[in-house]
Amino acid sequence: MRTAVLLARTSLVASALASFYALPAYAQDAAAVSEDDGAIIVTARRREESLVDVPIAITALSGDLLAAKGAADITSLAETVPNVTLEASRATNSTLSAFIRGVGQQDPVSGFEQGVGIYLDDVYLNRPQAAVLDIYDVQRIEVLRGPQGTLYGRNTVGGAVKYVTKRIDDVAHLSARGTFGSYNQADGVISASTPVGDGTLRFGGSLARLSRGGFGDNLTTGLENYNKDIWAGRGTIEVHADDFFARISADYTRDKSLPRGGHRLIPAQQSGTPVLADVYDTQGAANFPKQDIKAWGTSLFMEGKLNDWLTARSITSYRKDDSATPIDFDALPTVDLDVPGYYKNRQFSQEVQFLISAGKLNGLIGAYYLNASALTQFESRLYTTSPGFAAFTNADIGTDTLAGFADFTYDLTDQLSLSVGGRYTWDQRNGYILRQNYLNGGSPVFGSAGIKFLGAQTDFRGKSTFKKFTPKASISFKPAPGHQVYASFSQGFKGGGFDPRGVGINALDLNNDGVKSQDEIAKFLSFRPEKVDSYEVGYKADLFDRRVYLALAGFYMDYTDVQIPGSVACNAGGVATFCGVVSNAGKARMQGLEAETRAKLIQSDMGTLTLTGSVGYIDAKYTKYITNIASVPTDVAAFRKVQNTPAWSGAVGLDYAMDLMGGTLTASGGMSFKGKTYQFEVPNPYLDQKAYQLYDASLVYRAEGGRWSLGVFGKNLTNKKYKTSGYTFMAANATTGALTTLANGTLVPALGKEGVLTAFYGNPRQVYVTASLNF
Repeated sequence: MRTAVLLARTSLVASALASFYALPAYAQDAAAVSEDDGAIIVTARRREESLVDVPIAITALSGDLLAAKGAADITSLAETVPNVTLEASRATNSTLSAFIRGVGQQDPVSGFEQGVGIYLDDVYLNRPQAAVLDIYDVQRIEVLRGPQGTLYGRNTVGGAVKYVTKRIDDVAHLSARGTFGSYNQADGVISASTPVGDGTLRFGGSLARLSRGGFGDNLTTGLENYNKDIWAGRGTIEVHADDFFARISADYTRDKSLPRGGHRLIPAQQSGTPVLADVYDTQGAANFPKQDIKAWGTSLFMEGKLNDWLTARSITSYRKDDSATPIDFDALPTVDLDVPGYYKNRQFSQEVQFLISAGKLNGLIGAYYLNASALTQFESRLYTTSPGFAAFTNADIGTDTLAGFADFTYDLTDQLSLSVGGRYTWDQRNGYILRQNYLNGGSPVFGSAGIKFLGAQTDFRGKSTFKKFTPKASISFKPAPGHQVYASFSQGFKGGGFDPRGVGINALDLNNDGVKSQDEIAKFLSFRPEKVDSYEVGYKADLFDRRVYLALAGFYMDYTDVQIPGSVACNAGGVATFCGVVSNAGKARMQGLEAETRAKLIQSDMGTLTLTGSVGYIDAKYTKYITNIASVPTDVAAFRKVQNTPAWSGAVGLDYAMDLMGGTLTASGGMSFKGKTYQFEVPNPYLDQKAYQLYDASLVYRAEGGRWSLGVFGKNLTNKKYKTSGYTFMAANATTGALTTLANGTLVPALGKEGVLTAFYGNPRQVYVTASLNF
């Protein structure tokens, strides 16, 4: 909940038209379209190119289309972009869990790296907190599928999501937008911009407010559940000069939404508390620390043309966020497994690029530096155990990354092009991990006067350095204008690190000297980087005078040293507690197909009927998954699944636009679908979500020139209840993962006494009206 929450939240309001259905993309946003031929322009290779000319599986969504469909934040994209999962992480509103083609990461604590890179105006967001970016003043969003290690660096093993904001016009603008709808939704945003003098200097800014009542209630505290309470602002100064552009931007967000509680899926095992009827209701009493997210950031972008063939670019950024949040795992009034937590992140990054455009040769050379720190403090409270027990963890992880990269394309002929690139990364992780048990309370960090119990289970300081070269190559052939066939190879890697939940006293005394050294503890807590080799073939085409766009892709991925983080009930120094179990346990294979299209079926004086569709299929499976069973390394791949990766995903929609009273009336309807989704690697019949479909529709009138608009939006019209994430701490067979039951069929808790099987759900049906004015 932070870093990007800033812009994330500001944007959420701006996009107050919140129907989630964002179709794959070709609304002709003037800012994203070249003036001469109407081609969609993207920057997937860090230079401007036509969408159809980029040899990458990419979906480009223009700002106008996203607004017209009422997309609220980037998680909306997952409903229509194939083989993509983007969702708020479990008990949060703004921490992002992102998966593309089966690769990602859903554990947000420091020490674990993301598997999908999120970029805000070419600034990499190092942590998932506050990365649920809301859609506001957006020029376009690009979703790049497959490893992007050469141009985008570490932690883009699954792909990247690029959020690109609009530049300020050379004329003054004032706009206001408001939304009112279900659950007392009341959103508003006001934006203004103006040039100064001849327009070389330009100013812009926005203020946004987002509020909504909860989808349910906390029956113990009386607070609303799944509500929104956000203020956000952003300011920009730009310099537009001959052969030079500069932008200074800053944003701030304050999110005071109430704690998001989960829904128990089984009755309480000790007290017998039944399952609640409404999946959006909860009974968790945890409300300390008071949930509060503050995030801000600033960046300086400069670009200058040095001569006819060389352009220099600099991107400097600093971001900081702080979150306080309570998580009630057991979702009951008792403190059976409650976790108060603090997240404090900061990052500084500097990137320099030199873009070369010399006839048949195009490309860039660049360097990147990141210095970041991530502090996670949390406490697992088991107060139903007598005497009350708490395990406090302080995980302070520092990152220094330095990389050099190059990527070039050479046109062998007018039809045949060859691209090659590579990136060398030096990545260092510094860690301080403290884990201490308390009785009769918890740590003073959370205002408790507990008594330290035994010595620290972990008291570790150390560092690890990783070095990696990631290459890329592709060849593309254009049989005719507007057509491209390509084949590519790309590699990506995700950084290694230290398990913040690991229990140091369980480390092995490797040299049998009776002392567990920092090096031995480091070996026990650390894990290596993971790597993906991806092979892809594809076809793209603009057909029938651009009335039809078609993109097809097939891919095969070798995924090695897969990091599988998690925590399980365990014994540490004779104490029943939980332990981190992250390791490079796996190898996986992903293969699949993707298709996207947008077709104008009818275009006449009566109006335009447009069909938009996408479909993704992925066969993802572990070929190796090693876990220790009774201290014996065992391959359990046959019993494990790739999480957050449904075999089938996609969407279909129809838009009908017609001229009416000098403006345009557009009626839209669509359906998105996802196949069965496993929340974790171990299948769980309670948590896993069966295949489902979502339906939505909208009716929008836009006055001539866009001076005002009025729209009615419906989201999840059938009010489908679907799980997006959850928690589980139940006893299970170590090999198969099958839940353990007593003779009477009762499940057995693995941690705590009541049993933890708790789920979080996607938004219910919402209907709202949005009005906008532009001056």
